[in-house]
Amino acid sequence: MSGVYRDLAAALLAVDRDHRPVNVGLAAQLACLLEASAPKPGNVSPGRHFSDLRYEDFLASALAIGEPMARAGEQSVGATIRKAIEATAQWSPSNTNLGIVLLFAPLARAAVNDPGGDVHALSRKSPPGSLQGALRRVLDGTTIDDARDVYAAIRIARPGGLGRADEQDVASEPTMRLVEVMRLAAHRDTIASEYVTGFEIIFGTAVPALERARHDGLRWDDAIVETFLTVLSQVTDTHIARRSGKELADEVTARAQRVLADGGVRSDAGRRAIDDMDRALRDERNRGNPGTTADLTAAAIFMLLLGGEWTMGRGDS
Repeated sequence: MSGVYRDLAAALLAVDRDHRPVNVGLAAQLACLLEASAPKPGNVSPGRHFSDLRYEDFLASALAIGEPMARAGEQSVGATIRKAIEATAQWSPSNTNLGIVLLFAPLARAAVNDPGGDVHALSRKSPPGSLQGALRRVLDGTTIDDARDVYAAIRIARPGGLGRADEQDVASEPTMRLVEVMRLAAHRDTIASEYVTGFEIIFGTAVPALERARHDGLRWDDAIVETFLTVLSQVTDTHIARRSGKELADEVTARAQRVLADGGVRSDAGRRAIDDMDRALRDERNRGNPGTTADLTAAAIFMLLLGGEWTMGRGDS
């Protein structure tokens, strides 16, 4: 692990828990850095770039969202999302983190502001349901203004394969609350579906997979790749489906299942299968990029960091 991440981790641990907003901002930055740095098949990572995006773009984007996430408790969910995307746009030429920001913003607000006190902590001593309950209250409280800010953020980020919707299209102004708008898109977008279900995939699949991998002693990069593959093996990636069709998205999910059956990061055969999968997913248009799965994985990392999880697994350095 490079020095910048070690320094940021040290800063995260050094922050007094009374300064929780600062801590949340640091956790958001570190989660993005860790996610971008893990060699997930079909995604940008060190030495593996896209034609329109480089690894360095993701590093800059990670740092850009720190302040908006730290202020999540004093502004609306929509404002946090819009300000984070505006900050990102100053550093990145293309969309690097819209999905991540959409997931992080309500989590950050729940972590900072819930009156229950301990709901920000996610650890074995504080069950996920406590934070999930706080998150549900945040999502249920979203407004039309939140939706308006999110629409503005989407127009700034210009995600690929967005298309047009018959109702509440992002090219117009919304007339429904954010969670209601997300409900309309839930059938075609997993992140929208997470807003409706209270982050069911993140709490039910991604976080347990990441906790299990870390508990087994996997270093962060391996644990993140395993979490990514676990989610992808169970949930069709809607980023692929929107841009390249459901058939390819289903093929990628089936491939993730085979990679895990070969042992994934825990065996030599599995690692060879991961490398083969990465090569198979790369083309000039990056049609097989499981971008939504990467966003869900980043949110799981964020949640573990909110709970103070920074233990060095075997092989971390």
